Amino acid sequence: MSSVENTISVGLLTVSDRCFRGLTKDTSGICIRELINGGSHLKATVIVEDCVPDEIDAISTILTKWSDVLNVNLIFTLGGTGFSQRDVTPEATKAIIERDAPGLSFAMIKMSLEITPLAMLSRPVCGIRKQTLIINLPGSPKAVKECFQMVVPSLQHAVDLITGSKDVAETHKKMQSSETTSVKVLHHSCSHQQPRNLEAVAFRPRHSNFPMISVTKAQEIVFDHCNRTEYETIDYMDSVGRVLSADVFSTDPLPPFPASMKDGYAVIAADGQGSRQVIGTSVAGSQPTEVNVQSGFCARISTGAPLPPGADSVVMVEETKLISASEDGNEEFQIEIMSQVKHGQEIRPIGCDIKNGEIVLERGTLITPTDIGILATVGQIKIEVYALPKLAVLSTGDELQESHPDLQRGRIRDSNRPALLSFLKQQGFPVIDAGIAEDRPEALYQRINAAFEKADVLVSTGGVSMGEMDLLRHVLVSRFDATVHFGRVDMKPGKPTTFASCEHGGKKKIIFALPGNPVSAIVTCHLYVIPACKKLSGHKRYLPTKIKAELSSSTGYIPLDSRPEYHRVSVQWHHEKSIPFAVSTGNQQSSRLLSINNANGLAILPSKTTEMLRILDGTIVDVIVIDQL
Repeated sequence: MSSVENTISVGLLTVSDRCFRGLTKDTSGICIRELINGGSHLKATVIVEDCVPDEIDAISTILTKWSDVLNVNLIFTLGGTGFSQRDVTPEATKAIIERDAPGLSFAMIKMSLEITPLAMLSRPVCGIRKQTLIINLPGSPKAVKECFQMVVPSLQHAVDLITGSKDVAETHKKMQSSETTSVKVLHHSCSHQQPRNLEAVAFRPRHSNFPMISVTKAQEIVFDHCNRTEYETIDYMDSVGRVLSADVFSTDPLPPFPASMKDGYAVIAADGQGSRQVIGTSVAGSQPTEVNVQSGFCARISTGAPLPPGADSVVMVEETKLISASEDGNEEFQIEIMSQVKHGQEIRPIGCDIKNGEIVLERGTLITPTDIGILATVGQIKIEVYALPKLAVLSTGDELQESHPDLQRGRIRDSNRPALLSFLKQQGFPVIDAGIAEDRPEALYQRINAAFEKADVLVSTGGVSMGEMDLLRHVLVSRFDATVHFGRVDMKPGKPTTFASCEHGGKKKIIFALPGNPVSAIVTCHLYVIPACKKLSGHKRYLPTKIKAELSSSTGYIPLDSRPEYHRVSVQWHHEKSIPFAVSTGNQQSSRLLSINNANGLAILPSKTTEMLRILDGTIVDVIVIDQL
């Protein structure tokens, strides 16, 4: 069958009085859509979504239509499975299904009971109508995620059975071929039939549940969650590097009066060439009414000075000749105009540079020192800019200690937090130090909770790999009801990079859980954290600069990895080359902080293939700029 034929069509039906009336946001629908689209290993596409109130007729009507008319393969209902009087989703589902699927309901309840005893109050119904499988899920995003992850391994086969797919026989064959091995493992590890403690180290996951996504996809997901709408008013002298959140208008024309463009004499053009009586002077800062020019007369004028009343042109001093002056030379009495005079020559009209009410800086402008001059010119000393996100940096790990000289036995000094704090401050973002969290759920919870009280963005390092003490994702989901948008990225270094978000204190919080290795933390900070914070700050261009460079190493080639590599390089120019060299900094181990110390770029190397196991010097590659060139 083609990939299109194998794709499961999915319908999402939210059952909620409040969502239906627009009083609250459907976060559960968003959650399961992200689970399906984010690579749950279920080849599925959401083709229809709707929201109905907690009413049996409304629910059953939609379920019947989607099953009988639209032929949707799989329908998830969200909400309405509890004990309250309005929780009628199970009753509406029972009314229209033709066959029960109690195993799915039992599996979800059993799994939920291992998390909370309150799961016994859930009443999900699962069943089949024609060729459609209908599954009742709870209403909270956290419970939706847990239940979905429990049943998702069986859904492809379930839909294949219901629709009569040719893939059923092949699935049965695979299952039976592995049955003997599975039985041996069960007898070996569960001889006493004791329930497994899923938190015990022996039963921790051996493989990540998160799909591997590309760096580009990961960045897209991050940016989708980084839309900033908060503004603040600041003094214009503090605004370099900030982004305007509103247009800036002039309140006066520039120049505010007709102004001379040259040093010379203010004259009446119609008088033409010939002698003029000098009757006064107009200098910059003088009042235009102090001199009144009439026919046969002129006034000395300096560059930038206001044009005196009566005058309509300026003649440069180089185009005149002195006829008479005072004995000491401090006062001119008469001059001669030696050239033709045109009306309006050498004069800047009112508003020729900036008109009154004109937009001088547009919303979205990244303020530069030149822009400060413009703001000063138009008198806009208080401006509205996008508020900067507040960041908190947290390190995790029992092995870490502060950077004081005395190194404790079995510990290492924390380098990630000081480096990231300094780097984020250098980028102009307000940052707080969230300290070091021990590898205990409660310690992590307390540190994260304290960080959320002060910051919009949490940047943590460590605790996201497959070790027995990597608890960060678990704490985020179980204690903060966070949604993990991705947990693995196809890159080296930085594969376990995790991005999540949650609501805390009525505000959205964004979490970047970076790997614990120092280089991994810095590389992923450049790729995700800084661009995200720039977008949150209103920047139109937030991705790092990318250039072309010629690869160079000490060995003549660089071995490729199974993942695309962000190889630390020093970008250098040679006068005989039109593009720079990207010189490898050597050993690229993610724990080797010195490999990035002299780097100002990250060369993007492709993943290896059977045809290409290494990349040769002289190859032109993309390089991300991470420091001054």
